Amino acid sequence: MRTDLDFLTSDELQGRLSMDKGGAAAADYIAREFQKAGLRPASGDSYLQRFQLEGYHSDASASTLSLIIKGATEQLHRGKDFQGGFKNNVTVEGSIVFAGYGITAPEYSYDDYAGLDIKGRIVLVFDHEPQENDPKSVFNGQGLTRHSNRRVKSLNAERHGAVALLIADDPLRHHPGTFAPPATTATGNKTRRTAPLQALTTDPPGIPMLSVSDRIAGKLLATASETPEKWAKSVDSSLHPQSFPLPDSRAELHIVNSERREGESSNVVGLLEGSDPKLKNETIIIDAHYDHLGVANGEVYRGANDNASGSVAVMEIARAFAHSPMRPKRSLLFIVFGSEEEGLLGSYYYTNHPLRPLETTRAVLNLDMIGRNEEHIPQSRGAITVDADTSNEMQLVGVFYSPNLEKVIRGENSAVGLKIDDKFDHTGALSVLFRCDHFPFLLHDVPAVWFFGGFHPGYHEPSDTVEKLNFPKMEKITRLAMRTAIAVANTAVPPGFSARTR
Repeated sequence: MRTDLDFLTSDELQGRLSMDKGGAAAADYIAREFQKAGLRPASGDSYLQRFQLEGYHSDASASTLSLIIKGATEQLHRGKDFQGGFKNNVTVEGSIVFAGYGITAPEYSYDDYAGLDIKGRIVLVFDHEPQENDPKSVFNGQGLTRHSNRRVKSLNAERHGAVALLIADDPLRHHPGTFAPPATTATGNKTRRTAPLQALTTDPPGIPMLSVSDRIAGKLLATASETPEKWAKSVDSSLHPQSFPLPDSRAELHIVNSERREGESSNVVGLLEGSDPKLKNETIIIDAHYDHLGVANGEVYRGANDNASGSVAVMEIARAFAHSPMRPKRSLLFIVFGSEEEGLLGSYYYTNHPLRPLETTRAVLNLDMIGRNEEHIPQSRGAITVDADTSNEMQLVGVFYSPNLEKVIRGENSAVGLKIDDKFDHTGALSVLFRCDHFPFLLHDVPAVWFFGGFHPGYHEPSDTVEKLNFPKMEKITRLAMRTAIAVANTAVPPGFSARTR
């Protein structure tokens, strides 16, 4: 594993940026190791599932958003009143409908779009979800559910016929808002992206989404004699959606990109076929992502923990299974995703174009950032608790959607000896549920869990280097993932997915 890490974090790979030669070299290296291990290619005769990307930089001066309320036009200020962009140059104009939290959740008998005519209109919604500050909320208490994700809200608006989506921060939030000062690094420097943003060329979402400030949300709701805070408290108390068209309110947005370029990325996929004639048609996925942040401001972002650690773990598990005389009953699919840092693009592409049916995928074991001890980063102070000693501690994320999978993991851990916590499933702080490649599978009702060593100083910084890794911890997490894969692959009854978390 150390040998693999040294190569993936080397100067030659230049931070493994998506749509860059360093990212492509990492994918080729992992594919060769899958081949050496004896895995079969899963994408035809190739270990690479290729997908097309658009890289783009928004033109800040040419991209505009205007409100027309009762005939009066207000040109909004980018950065102060609105943020965001889109992969295509577009112009959209239409009347505005307020759709609450933008959630359609039949498992909770909750639908913000019930009774609304959305087709051809622009939709305004709030971020996150109802009752988020209530430990007894059916929406997973103070944790998050998959419905509070912004991409999910954009897709839901698109399905209902919207032409654009405006998202405002939730009025009763206990977390930093979108327009809060930029995050800083552990050294106090502001983070700054220099590479273009990226998006899947053909896959959804297909409508622009912009963030708007508290002031703009308040101004729009005032057209209906409502305030954001009053509305949110009413919905929290009743859990009944309260959506409505905004009277005499229209918006016009222009998205212009100063740079656009086409590119390609790849998921690296290898198959170990199961031994049971029937069960081999079912799949257990063991995955990670290989890409990182490339080079910025003259420094290489090596990403030793994020996520070379998970990548080499998946490679090592593949070798161990391939060389074992005992084959599990169900098939194992090893995936190291590309373009995770660009918004989980590789895993979203896979779930939209699966190489084996998602309906018979029984579990996804995602390994990301498994090699460091958890410590506070600036964004986590005051939001979460970090134990004094995390050298033997691992977090499970997303496992509340499959209590039976959690039982399997904890049972197998009795032979490994890690301290396991699931605190990120019980808090909306840092929106951890959405931040890794397990999440797209949850949207397809597939049990999926993130094995996570925790945040740490140096996260998304050049100082995330190999010598800072805790190899005994990384080895334990790797062993636990392998034991869990064996248990799920051989069990008579697979774990199952639970859409309603409470």
